[in-house]
Amino acid sequence: MTRIRIKETPTYKSWEDVDKALKEIAEAELDLLDIEGDMNKQIQGIKLTAAQEAKPVQDRIVAIGKDIKAFVEEHRDELDGKTKTLNFGKTGFRKSTKVVLPKAKEKLAAIVKSLKARKMNDCIITTETINKDVLKKYTEDEIIRVGASLKKEDTFWYETDREKLQAVQC
Repeated sequence: MTRIRIKETPTYKSWEDVDKALKEIAEAELDLLDIEGDMNKQIQGIKLTAAQEAKPVQDRIVAIGKDIKAFVEEHRDELDGKTKTLNFGKTGFRKSTKVVLPKAKEKLAAIVKSLKARKMNDCIITTETINKDVLKKYTEDEIIRVGASLKKEDTFWYETDREKLQAVQC
């Protein structure tokens, strides 16, 4: 059996055909905007209803949690170690340690300097990335010299005129 090669021919034969296709896309985009608008309204309504229904339940959970905390703090000596296991859950205390850093930039810089002096570099986060937008401003030779390259291509695009279509439809 011989292979058959299928030649792709453009669907549109004239600029008028392309203009009609753009009109069809613009109409479809307007339909999508309407659909998405309706969807967002429904989603907002559902979120609002769910939030209203959930509020009293969330408030009750917070209130009960505060009452449990108050009771456990008062009866801390009755815990088995740091935890009390009950039928429907556990409660207790755990040691929590936080590192507190000053907010002032000068003080933070001093801490970083002190960490570096003590060779505690694993405590310092350093992120180095390449800013492609700035690099693109250099000449092609300079870009190539640093090991990067430029990729140049013609990228197809189209743009519909929805406003004009809406004006025609009205």
